[in-house]
Amino acid sequence: MPLTVRVLLALVAGLALGLPLAQATGSFASGLLAVVGPVGTLFINAIRMTVLPLVVSSLVVGVASAPDPRAVGRIGARALGLFVVVVGLAAAFGIVLGAPLLARLPLDPAAVEALRAGAAGSGAGAAEAARQVPSLGAWLVSLVPANPLKAAADGAMLPIIVTTLAFAAALMQLPLERRGPVVRLLEGVMDASLTLVRAILTFAPAGVFALSVSLAATMGTGAIGAVLGYVAIVSGICVVFWLAVLYPLGVLVGRVPLRTFAQAALPAQSIAFSARSSLAALPALVESARDTLRLPPAIASFLVPLAVTTFRAGAGIGQTVGVLFIARLYGVDLEAATLLTVGVTAVITSFSVPGIPAGSIIVMVPVLMAAGIPVEGIGILIGADTIPDMFRTTTNVTGDLAAAVVLADVERPPRQAGPAAS
Repeated sequence: MPLTVRVLLALVAGLALGLPLAQATGSFASGLLAVVGPVGTLFINAIRMTVLPLVVSSLVVGVASAPDPRAVGRIGARALGLFVVVVGLAAAFGIVLGAPLLARLPLDPAAVEALRAGAAGSGAGAAEAARQVPSLGAWLVSLVPANPLKAAADGAMLPIIVTTLAFAAALMQLPLERRGPVVRLLEGVMDASLTLVRAILTFAPAGVFALSVSLAATMGTGAIGAVLGYVAIVSGICVVFWLAVLYPLGVLVGRVPLRTFAQAALPAQSIAFSARSSLAALPALVESARDTLRLPPAIASFLVPLAVTTFRAGAGIGQTVGVLFIARLYGVDLEAATLLTVGVTAVITSFSVPGIPAGSIIVMVPVLMAAGIPVEGIGILIGADTIPDMFRTTTNVTGDLAAAVVLADVERPPRQAGPAAS
């Protein structure tokens, strides 16, 4: 049985087992969760262990393997444009589909009051966290780390990417005999990292099963009413976005057969859905881009890590629908100009989500304040974020792979015309 099928079955089985455990109170249930939880954490830690050496080595090798050093800059510029367009489409989907669906959502006044009261404490905490989010100037300064090792220890991947690309650009200025040994060394590091990833992914069914059990037991079936409606709307819009934008982008624009694209995306999607982490899915994405899709090294080694750390299509949906939901709960009518502001802000902030818990939600705080929506409503989103985050993260990694195949097709050299018939 293929690994992707086993991972998918493990995901379904884990969710099926975890949901009943959410209602159980006996010692057996708590003991089972105490055993399963560490297994899932161990699997994620093993994957994350490979991320830093894989990102650094693959970026340098990707730059060095480009037929023309200018190709890297060209790919990066095209990637940025594509990322902005896709996140903009995601934000538009969130507004256009989310607004009418949320307007039809029945709200019980008593339930709304209970949600507002429950959100007060966590919303205040979110507002305090928002004040700690760095300003634009501080964020720009942080992109060039004074201590790259500290940035690596903190898990700040964007500064690591900036440092690595600067090193790769400097390396390319050296004569071939000087840079060759460094590139070959890092090629070995990349190959060793991918070999380790393959070994870890053989345990993916067990890891995904454990993660799914823990997630299902945590989220349970207690979400009802308005919160359940919000969760269903966010999740549903993400699925519609996959089918209407991301898969057609990879299949029609990237010219990859649907079955091949779906098969390549499934391992990363399964990990992203259960782990709620795009970085955790990076090794599976690189593996699929390199081996299943056979994309050029400049795409598989350079673009895919870049996309995972900067391109978050799911944020476009999550932030817009989240703002619309809080406005609905507090009875705030949003005009067209405000909705446009919400969409543009979602696109901009998607590239700078802070690496803190619920960071993608906390960056909504300035938008809520500008729209006259109580910031305390953030607490409701944080409390209901488990399931939407699973779908947003899966949207992110699907978008990463779609962008990779599109840009690989753009970079593919044109076919030479045959000799003219006499």
